[in-house]
Amino acid sequence: MNDDRTKSRGPQVPPPCDLTLGLVNTLKEPGRTRWTMVADERFSNPAGTIQGGFISAMIDSAMGASVITYVSGQKVFASNSDLHVRFTKAARIGSMLTCEAVVISGGRTVVFVEATVTDDSDRLIARGSSTYHLVPRA
Repeated sequence: MNDDRTKSRGPQVPPPCDLTLGLVNTLKEPGRTRWTMVADERFSNPAGTIQGGFISAMIDSAMGASVITYVSGQKVFASNSDLHVRFTKAARIGSMLTCEAVVISGGRTVVFVEATVTDDSDRLIARGSSTYHLVPRA
């Protein structure tokens, strides 16, 4: 295939996955980001609540963005080697979800991040954590 999709142009910001979820950044500080997303019916499961994979994707995107703000100015690739998500409540269709991700600890090669997702009633929906590995890039 020889079209624009196969050409390396660097990372797209925001990435297509964030656009699909409708993520909106509301806070960006070194090592900390906050994102919102409407719990759209398109993301519902047969039980009528938001499917956990979409909440996990929100957590994953928020934590990745927090790592990028943490390593600002460094030329590195950041990739997570694990993703742990614990669900505490079902997310209701139509609610506004907020995910805050924070770098807990980090060094030159490894960064630990945690995130929480709450709804517009301030109910804790999920908690996530991840380990990111940093690899120098040219």
